[in-house]
Amino acid sequence: MKERYFSRESIHQKSIEMLDQIKEHKQKHHIAFVPGHSALLVLDMQKYFLSDFSHAYIPSAQAIVPGIKDLIKAYSAKGLPVIFTQHVNSPQNAGLMAKWWRDLIREEDPLSDIIGELNLSSGTILKKSQYDAFYETPLADILRKKEVTQVVICGVMTNLCCETTARSAFVRGFEVFFPIDGTATYNEEFHLATLLNLSHGFATPVLVEEILDHFAGRR
Repeated sequence: MKERYFSRESIHQKSIEMLDQIKEHKQKHHIAFVPGHSALLVLDMQKYFLSDFSHAYIPSAQAIVPGIKDLIKAYSAKGLPVIFTQHVNSPQNAGLMAKWWRDLIREEDPLSDIIGELNLSSGTILKKSQYDAFYETPLADILRKKEVTQVVICGVMTNLCCETTARSAFVRGFEVFFPIDGTATYNEEFHLATLLNLSHGFATPVLVEEILDHFAGRR
């Protein structure tokens, strides 16, 4: 079930190949990216998913870290919103998560911490208890107060929290940009399924470099 479909050496070319497979959907729903109207959502980049001794380890997740760091740097330099989510559960708020996974990421567990490679100093940390980062959190209010109309979603897992949050953002009226090389999950099949579904009905698939090019004025 688990595979390392992204490595730091292969992620760029692999993501271009994935983008090519779904390009017809991207071409049908062209939405211009406007950095100044956007926020960066970095979902669940926690030790629970990125430590190789954790049972929930995502083999491809380390490959997306450099791109996410570059995105955080670009947003922070412009003073634009960066939201980090931290998935933590208690028996009271877990709901079906506990029954489905038979495991909880508890707040007191050191593995619940966001990885140290990411600079959290210019962002906001938002705790969530379900896949959807909007569910019972102030995320929508935070974004609207900052006059955000677009979100860039990265982090883990592609097909769970990232996809669910992308759908939720769409139904709340936010235009969604989904970096192919900015998310990771357990295997390529899950990753591609999300890209196909989101690009058809909810989000614009992009590469991290496309977002960075906009910030640098190259697009």
